[in-house]
Amino acid sequence: MDILRIATAGSVDDGKSTLIGRLLYETNSITKDKIEALESASKRKGLNFLDLSLLTDGLIAEREQGITIDVANIYFSTPTRKYIIADTPGHIEYTRNMVTGASNAKVSLILVDARQGIVEQTSRHLSIASLLRIPKVIICVNKMDLVQYEESKFNEIQHKLSELVSKTTFLGQTVSYLPISSLFGQNITKKAVEMPWFNGNTLLGELETFEFAETLAQAPARFPVQFVVRPMTEAYHDYRGYAGKISSGTFKVGDEIRVLPTGQTSIIATIEKFENSLEQAIAGESIVMTLSNDIDISRGNSIVLASETDVPSLKDFSAHVCWLDHQALSPGKTYLLQHGIHVTKAKIIQITERLDVSQQTSETEVGQLNLNEIGKISLRTAQAISADKYSENPSNGSFILIDEFSNSTVGVGFVD
Repeated sequence: MDILRIATAGSVDDGKSTLIGRLLYETNSITKDKIEALESASKRKGLNFLDLSLLTDGLIAEREQGITIDVANIYFSTPTRKYIIADTPGHIEYTRNMVTGASNAKVSLILVDARQGIVEQTSRHLSIASLLRIPKVIICVNKMDLVQYEESKFNEIQHKLSELVSKTTFLGQTVSYLPISSLFGQNITKKAVEMPWFNGNTLLGELETFEFAETLAQAPARFPVQFVVRPMTEAYHDYRGYAGKISSGTFKVGDEIRVLPTGQTSIIATIEKFENSLEQAIAGESIVMTLSNDIDISRGNSIVLASETDVPSLKDFSAHVCWLDHQALSPGKTYLLQHGIHVTKAKIIQITERLDVSQQTSETEVGQLNLNEIGKISLRTAQAISADKYSENPSNGSFILIDEFSNSTVGVGFVD
């Protein structure tokens, strides 16, 4: 049974937590004692219905303010597949949480309040879904009960959303639109009796029928070394293994490999996972690799297949970046760039574009990027990084920028 990772997004009070709670409730993913606790909590709040948002708003501040602050991973399953939902915050202040939560998602659920229509956060979430190359985007027009389930209202919002989507760069991604009411369970797991005019699928139906392929195993082989294993015991006095998680591709025993950036070559002698010996390992697996001869490899080096002659080695390159710091990004500043586990200094050479998320247009004469703005930059690193284009290999095409004095993550980048 496969696992589908989903990220929710939406402006404050668009109903993300209630939607997730409804999905859990209607797929029988809540235990009896939790339902009883939910009933009691709803009564204490003076409500005559189940407040399903309480299932996901775990922090005290979230319950008090009625907003999502932290990223929470919620698990549920159906007979068809298992699901992991990253309930990400919608407020602009928590953009970094939203980017983090959506980074591994295959589906993005973007909620829009039927009363308000498109707001700036809608455009921001579409931009992030586009940047992260999330394969499927489902835009849920929620709270249809508050507009009397009017078809004309949904059509009006869908038309404006379609215009906005057409301005956004969605490469090989699909976008669909659903009218829903998460509070009353309309069009969530069952067809909406209040909206007979809608002929599309339910939300759960969209998720159940979505087919996705894990392409990382077929991507170029990349193995960043996290740790050199030297037990130094009598039984393993000459053992030397290289531990890490394969970010993409496939490695097999007997493959000739090359180490970056040194260029040394060797042959894979064994691949070990816990106490098991494997003939091959694929993207996502954490392994220990041993080689046929001892060569100088250290933490931060990357192992690739020797047959791949066009592995990128980047020092001057361009990237899209989502800026996460109160202190603006401006040309000439120096940061630490972390690609995988490799850390090197990087200098911002130029800001070439800034995205106006509300209009989905780009400004080219840019002096700086402010908090939560998205733009395109050119930068130069002190040491070369073996990063692929994000559009071709997402697992090896992203990086973060770190303030070298405060050690805070200030930006998330995607190699162009």
